This record gives sequence, structure tokens and C-alpha cells, in this order.
Amino acid sequence: MTESAPRLLLGLFTGFLFGFFLQKGHVAKFRVIAGQFLLRDFTVLKTMLTAIVVGGIGVYALKAMGLATLHVKPAQLVAVTIGGLVFGVGMVLLGYCPGTGVAAAAEGQRDALFGILGMILGSAVFAEFYGIISTSIMKWYDLGPVTIPDLLGVPTWTVLAALTVAALALFHQLDRSR
Repeated sequence: MTESAPRLLLGLFTGFLFGFFLQKGHVAKFRVIAGQFLLRDFTVLKTMLTAIVVGGIGVYALKAMGLATLHVKPAQLVAVTIGGLVFGVGMVLLGYCPGTGVAAAAEGQRDALFGILGMILGSAVFAEFYGIISTSIMKWYDLGPVTIPDLLGVPTWTVLAALTVAALALFHQLDRSR
């Protein structure tokens, strides 16, 4: 399936805005990301939790208004765990995640280029072995297209409200501990 040119341009524009805000928020800085892993700077945690909460509320608000539809991906627990481990090791070794790596490269950080090369190489390896992976690892503990509210048997807004309260409480506690 190919996407239309306006849709691709919208994706490019939103990607640009994402990188711009990452850079302005200093989240694309190596020292900020390293500070997160050393539990000295929680800017990355706060940014990611804020994005999850705001994004979740926004997506479900759009869905409630009939302006968006959800295409929930299958919860492939083993595949996601392995992917998360690869992602985490790469982020610790490089000091950037994919989004912050691209933003850092765009602002001239040469070390981020290694991460981009790693992403391209990793994508190529995944594509090359997709046939094998899709019939093995991606099938192990595949729960199908479910959401956390589905698994818990509670309304989506209850989960989003609990997540919002938990994030705010964590932010408050982190600010108090400084």
C-alpha cells in the first residue's frame, strides 16, 4: 500500500515538528539522555510520559469525535520484548533513541550518524529475515490486537485518567527530590 503525497508531506511536517521540539527541549542532547540512564536528569522520562498521556488523550478524543479510527497492532509479547531489548541496548550504547538520534544528527552531532546507520542496517536485517521472524518469534505469545483497557476490562478513559494521575504524582515526586 502506498500513501498519497499530501499524507507523506503531513508525515514529513509532523516529523520535522517532533524533531524541532525534541531539540528545543534539549531531549536530543547526549548529556540529557545519559543523565536519564544515570538517574540524574529526568527530562527524558518527563517528556516521554507527557507525550504518552497527551497522545493517548488526543487519540481517544479524536476517536470519540469520529475523527479518527484505531488500528490496534497485535500484542506480540516475545517479539516486543526482544525488540525492546535491542532498542534499549542501542540507546545505552549510542546515547540516543531513533527520534533523538535523527534530531541530534540534524543539529550536527556526528556521533548520531552512527545510530542512523545502525537503524538502517537493523531495518535491512529485519526486512531480510521478516519471513522467518513473522512465522516464529512474532507468533510466540501473540495476544492479538488488544489494548491495556481490553486486558484490564475497564474503560479506556479510566486507564488514561489513572496514567495521568500517576504521571503527575511521579513528576511532583521527582521535583521534590531535587
